[in-house]
Amino acid sequence: MTMTDTEHPLSDLFGLTGRTAIVTGASSGLGLGFATTLAAAGATVYAAARRLDRLQQLAEKYPAIVPVRCDVTDDANRRDLVDQAFSGTGRVDVLVNNAGMAGPPDAEQETHEGFSAILDLNLLAGFHLSTYLAGRLGDDATASIINIASVIGLVSTAPIGGASYAASKAGTLGMTRELAGQWGRRGIRVNAVVPGWFDTEMTDGLFTNDKSAGWVRRNTMLGRGG
Repeated sequence: MTMTDTEHPLSDLFGLTGRTAIVTGASSGLGLGFATTLAAAGATVYAAARRLDRLQQLAEKYPAIVPVRCDVTDDANRRDLVDQAFSGTGRVDVLVNNAGMAGPPDAEQETHEGFSAILDLNLLAGFHLSTYLAGRLGDDATASIINIASVIGLVSTAPIGGASYAASKAGTLGMTRELAGQWGRRGIRVNAVVPGWFDTEMTDGLFTNDKSAGWVRRNTMLGRGG
């Protein structure tokens, strides 16, 4: 099929020119990829992380990226992040709740404090950012909230993974379903992305160790990481 003059070009269908996005955990790994992809599609991206120097380097390459130092486990930081995006552009169209960390793979090594810290970052931070954004949107505003879960929230990947991480990502999936149900009729779409194994800073050593790399090859359908 050829595109006629009356049809929308792909840039109109998938472009984000004039839109505003927030991406947490944007200084490395998947978050960095999300931020740069959204910026390349035309969005103004408020890239949030604790490591401001990395975000500033990213913004030098992508003028559409606005670096914001933010600890998403801090409620004041969360509110400031959303407020800054609204103050800068007057709107927020996309929120990517990506910030997260892994815990120890052995359940007996998990401490009460460590388990709680994983839940605070991987689950509660995204919930509170989402509710604060929803509260700021007008009656006729639409938005897309994307929660980054994990295959570990669906199945056991022992001996790789961890109980606190699995709990946080399973909770993310449940939270996503509930918020989608509550907010869908308001025009707020809530979805989850469920990645498998990617060679990122968080999985440091997974792909360079023969034993763990072999485990990934055996337990993925394509026989490789993402």
